[in-house]
Amino acid sequence: MGGCFSDTRGGQQAVGGAHRSTPFDRPSDQGHNDAVDHFMRSRGLHALFTQIELSFSASKLRDLDVLSKSDPMAVVFAKKRDGTLEELGRTEVIMNTLNPVWISKITTAYQFEIIQPLMLKLNEQDFLGEATCALSEIVTKHSKSLTLNLRERNEHRGMKNLGTFTIKSEETMASRTVVELVFRCSDLDNKDLFSKSDPFLRISRPVESGGSVPICKTEVDTPLIIECFDFNNNGRHSLIGKLQKSLAELQKLNEEKAGTNFYSSAPVQNDQKLLKGQLFVDRFCEKVQYSFLDYISSGFELNFMVAIDFTASNGNPRLPDSLHYIDPSGRLNAYQQAIVEVGEVIQFYDSDRRFPAWGFGGRPIDGPVEGIQGIMSAYASALYNVSLAGPTLFGHVINKAAQIASRSLSDNQTKYFVLLIITDGVITDLQETKDAIVKASDLPLSILVVGVGGADFKEMEALDADNGQRLESLTGRIATRDIVQFVPMREVQSGQISIVHSLLEELPGQFLAYMRSRDIKPPLVTDPQTSGSLQLNRIAGNHIFW
Repeated sequence: MGGCFSDTRGGQQAVGGAHRSTPFDRPSDQGHNDAVDHFMRSRGLHALFTQIELSFSASKLRDLDVLSKSDPMAVVFAKKRDGTLEELGRTEVIMNTLNPVWISKITTAYQFEIIQPLMLKLNEQDFLGEATCALSEIVTKHSKSLTLNLRERNEHRGMKNLGTFTIKSEETMASRTVVELVFRCSDLDNKDLFSKSDPFLRISRPVESGGSVPICKTEVDTPLIIECFDFNNNGRHSLIGKLQKSLAELQKLNEEKAGTNFYSSAPVQNDQKLLKGQLFVDRFCEKVQYSFLDYISSGFELNFMVAIDFTASNGNPRLPDSLHYIDPSGRLNAYQQAIVEVGEVIQFYDSDRRFPAWGFGGRPIDGPVEGIQGIMSAYASALYNVSLAGPTLFGHVINKAAQIASRSLSDNQTKYFVLLIITDGVITDLQETKDAIVKASDLPLSILVVGVGGADFKEMEALDADNGQRLESLTGRIATRDIVQFVPMREVQSGQISIVHSLLEELPGQFLAYMRSRDIKPPLVTDPQTSGSLQLNRIAGNHIFW
């Protein structure tokens, strides 16, 4: 039976392989279930969350005590989007020292797709100093350690030498521990009229509000809700049955080789009907795997590339109704917004911050630029030095990015490439683009596409495998993995989720899928299978194979 929550996609998402004719005959290790993946995507269950433990030390602090040394304490805040500070935690007070090493650790959730600014303050009875950084700056260091110079409050220039503050990060064992489960069902109710059901499972955990959320990590005794659905192409999947078991109970089912019955869904627990269909756990195995941060901290990088649409359909950039119009007030247009929001996240994972940039249509930009500001400057300069043209052709740009990724592969470099394409129009070379994407799916490359303006992007959406269908080339070759994420900007501008969140939520999973498919291991990380024994009381439930 094929369907799962899988680590190879990097977080809370489902994988396995769409196999409509014989849904029970696919081995569990053959990878991807597009039907289940589509079901989870439709509910936004993707982004990488992992728990990070932060530990702290400081040195050469100023001494505010007359008869002894200072008694420092560290307080860590998260800086929210509105500028307010939310306390994440504080350390103990260490008496009579100017070089404290605190025992207390602070645990926080790391999210790849957003910038997470931190404010770090040292206090005694009086203020000792403060520093700021982004969580990404810490986790991307090879040593997983970042040392900052302390400064006066609000960057006041007064006293310069306030000492240093060091933050070390460590991914929690629970975030790297996976449970591999092989499920089997029997005697399920048939929900289809003229054929058999196409079943898959969804696994969630209940929350206090009465609802349920997809599992990220869970205690071994926390109950899990396991639902069995019949897949329908229209997205209205039919519930076959559901049950509730903890990981400990699932382990017991495996040990006893016993099954457990599904129940029909009912508003009241006592009204639920016991069904004939049963769930079996044919395999229960715990293991620790290399995580996304294991690769990043050992030297792997994400190299950013950008391609901008300069076709005539964008309108005259000198006129306010153009998608390329640069507002004198400083308000970013859609192209600038996409460049800044995506680039500011990716730049932390690129050491030299030299980004290849191309234009298509007018083709005014061609070559690497320095940093995000370099892209913005090249973009603004190009608008006044080019005649916009057409048509909208992606194939050439993707092939160019693929050549760079291919050269890196042949040089055995620890790089993964991210191509951002920003466009306003309907793609003209659809089949050529599909061929280029299928070919590039074997390379260390992901493609992010932002659609700006009001065009019909239905054909563009076909490039993204979110509909459960892998891309196929003209010769019949199927893409080895999904490497494209397409987001129309108009669909996120009015919502709570930002464009960068929508674009980058799948990137860590695509990165891990590539590394694991090639059996590429981070060179500076101890094999997690031999680095220590597993603790049964903490299980990362976001990684479950079916």
